[in-house]
Order: sequence, then structure tokens, then C-alpha cells
Amino acid sequence: MKKIISILMLALIVFVFAVENSRAQQLIVRVPARRPGIVVFRRPHRPSPRHVWVQEEWTPEGTAYVYHQGYWAVPPHPGTVWLAGHWGREGRGYFWIPGHWR
Repeated sequence: MKKIISILMLALIVFVFAVENSRAQQLIVRVPARRPGIVVFRRPHRPSPRHVWVQEEWTPEGTAYVYHQGYWAVPPHPGTVWLAGHWGREGRGYFWIPGHWR
């Protein structure tokens, strides 16, 4: 019984640390980033019928977000769809919620 309680406590500590660590790495900006100027991007031809277009993304680098153009990707499993990323609001700032497969 003591062993199970010890394992559960260790798992709880790891979980709390992981949540706090991911929260600490979140970059908050006062104004949501916009595309850099006028972006002229011609979407390349779809490589295969299985490919799905992944919308533009923003990734945190240092104290700012960096823009990445969209691209074609194959879903990890049949029937999964890409949910585009979007800006979330927290307090007086914004943060990017990355897109993901569902």
C-alpha cells in the first residue's frame, strides 16, 4: 500500500511540475502578431489526395512570435482533421494556441 501511495505522489508531483513548466514557457504579448507585411504565397499543388493544408502558425522565439507559412501534411491517422491555431487572451495580453490534429 505504501508503494502505491508513493508512486501516486510521485506521479502527482511530476504532473504539477509539467503543468507549471508549460505555463511558465507561455509567451504573453500585448498585441497579437500580424503577418509580416503583405505575404504573397502561392500554395503549392497538393502532393497527394491524403494531404491536408495546415494553416499558418506562430512559434515563440525569445520575447516574440515568429510567423511560419502554411504547408501540406499527411494526417497521423485516417479521419483526423487539422484544427488551426488561434490567438487566446489572458489578462491584458495574448498568446498563441498552436494548431493540432484531432
